[in-house]
Amino acid sequence: MRKLLTPLAALGLSLVLAAPVAAQSIAGPYLAARSAAIQSDFEQAASYYTRALARDPSNLYLMESALVAQLALGRLELALPIAQAMQRADQGSQVAQLVLTADKVINGEYEALLTERGDAQVIGPLVDGLIEAWALIGTGDVSEALNRFDAIAAQQGLQAFAMFHKAMAVASVGDFEAADEIFSSDVNGTVLQTRRGILARVEILSQLEREDEALELLETTFSGATDPEIDAVIAALAEDDPMPFTHVNSVQDGFAEVFFTVAAALRSETGPEFTILYAQTARILRSDHVDAILLTAELFEDLEQYEASIEVLKEVPATHPAYHAAELGRAAALRRSGKQDAAIEVLEQLARSHGDLVSVQSALGDALRQQDRFEEAVGAYNKAIALVEETNGTSNWFLLYARAISYERQGFWDQAEQDFRAALELNPGQPQVLNYLGYSLVEKQIKLDEALEMIERAVTASPDSGYIIDSLGWALYRLGRYQEAVPHMERAVELMAVDPVVNDHLGDVYWAVGRYREAEFQWSRALSFIDKSQTVEDVDPERIRRKLAVGLDVVLDEEGAEPLKVVTD
Repeated sequence: MRKLLTPLAALGLSLVLAAPVAAQSIAGPYLAARSAAIQSDFEQAASYYTRALARDPSNLYLMESALVAQLALGRLELALPIAQAMQRADQGSQVAQLVLTADKVINGEYEALLTERGDAQVIGPLVDGLIEAWALIGTGDVSEALNRFDAIAAQQGLQAFAMFHKAMAVASVGDFEAADEIFSSDVNGTVLQTRRGILARVEILSQLEREDEALELLETTFSGATDPEIDAVIAALAEDDPMPFTHVNSVQDGFAEVFFTVAAALRSETGPEFTILYAQTARILRSDHVDAILLTAELFEDLEQYEASIEVLKEVPATHPAYHAAELGRAAALRRSGKQDAAIEVLEQLARSHGDLVSVQSALGDALRQQDRFEEAVGAYNKAIALVEETNGTSNWFLLYARAISYERQGFWDQAEQDFRAALELNPGQPQVLNYLGYSLVEKQIKLDEALEMIERAVTASPDSGYIIDSLGWALYRLGRYQEAVPHMERAVELMAVDPVVNDHLGDVYWAVGRYREAEFQWSRALSFIDKSQTVEDVDPERIRRKLAVGLDVVLDEEGAEPLKVVTD
C-alpha cells in the first residue's frame, strides 16, 4: 500500500514556522496560540489566534493558523470567513481550499468547483481530480465524470483510489452492474484493500441478488471473525430484500468519501495534525459517516487531545453496529487521560449491552487489572476466554497471560502458573510471558534454572526491553552471580533511566559486589523517581530509606532473608 500512496506526499502541509508579529499588542495571544498549537490544543490555539487576528486582521500567517485550528475542530462556520478573506487576499492555501471546497459542495456549486480548478492545482493531483469527477456527477455529466476517473487511474499509484470512487459513483446512480464490473476487474485486489471497500461491494452484490457471493467475500476476507457490524451485514444478507447501498447516497456523500479516503491513506504517511483536516472535512460533509468519526477520534487520541476524542465518539449512535468500537475508543481515551474510574464505568455499561464480545470483556479486564481490581479482572477474563473457546475451540494466549497476572497479584500462584504455561503452549517464544513467569519464579526462589533459561530466551527475543533485561540481571543476582548481574542491570538502567524499580535493583547489585557508594547513589535515584502511582509491591520507599541508613546486609538480616552469598560453583 505504501508504494501506491507515494503521490500523496504532494499533499504535505507547508505552514510558515515563524510568524511576523506586527505589533507588540498581539505578542501575548500570539505566543499563547503558538504554545497551544505545539501541543495540538486546537481549542486554545483557535481562541488565541482569533484574538491575535482581531488585532492584526491582515496577517496571513495568523489567518492560516486560525484556519487550521478551526478546521481541525470541524468548525466550518468559523473557518469559512477566514478562508474567504485569504482568497480575497489572493493567498494560496491548501487548508483554505479545503474549507472553500466543502462550502461549495454543501451549496451544490459544482460548476464553480470545475471552473476554479481548470488547469491549475488547487489542493493536490489526487484530491483535485476526484473533486472534478464528483463535480461532473453533480452537474449530470456522468460520462465525462467516468472519463475523469479513468484519467486519474492512469497516474502512477492512484489507480485504486480512482477505481474505488468510480465504483461508488456508478453505484450511487443505481448502476450496480457497472460497479461490480469495476470490482471484478480488480485482479490485484487493490480496490478491495479496505474494510469499507469490502462492505461496499457486499452491498453491491446484494443489490444484484448475489448474496452467496457476498457471504463468500465476507468469509474469505474476515476468515470467520465477526463483530456486530459484520454480524448485521450477514443477517441482512439472509433477508428476502436486497441490502440498501449506503456508502454513497448522494453527490455530497461522494465528496465526503473523497476526503475520508485521503485521510485514511494519509494516516500512515504523515502526521495526525494534518490528516485530521481531511477527516474533519469528511465529517463536515457527512455527519453520519461513522468511519470518519472513528478516524477523527483516533487522530485526536494520537495528538493526546483526549477530551476532543471522547466528544467526537459520542456522536456514534447506540443503534449503530460500530457503537461498541466507539465506546471502546472512548474508554481508551478516558484511561489515557487518567480517568480510570470513568473508563471502567463505560466498559461495564458496554459489557451489559455487548457482553458477548471478546474485545469488550478483554478491555474491561485490562482496565480493572490496571486499577489493581484483580478479582474483578479475573471475572472479565474468564468471560473473554470462554467466548474465545466457544468460537474456535482454542484459547487466546494474551487473555491467559493477563488472567495469570491477575491471579499472581492476588497470591493465587498455582492458578497463575497454570495460565502462564498454557499461554506459552499457545505462543512458546512470547517474551512477555517468558519474562513474567521467569521473574516470578526468581522472586519465589523456585525452579531457578528454568526461570533463568526463560528470561534469557525473552532477552533474545526482545534485546532492547529494559524490563526484560532487568529481569535477567535480577535473576542472576538471586542466583548469587552478582558480577554477571552488573552489566545487565547497568544496561537496564540505560534503557529505563528514571524507573525506580530498575534503579533500586542496580543499587542492590552494586552493594552485593562491594560498590557501596554507587549503590547508595542508585538507591537515592530510585527514591527520587517514585511517584504516587507506584505501589509498595512495585517499589517500597521505606525499604530503600532503610538501606540507605544501614546498608543492604542489615536490611536482609532484619527481614530474616538469606544473606548475600556469592555462588561458588
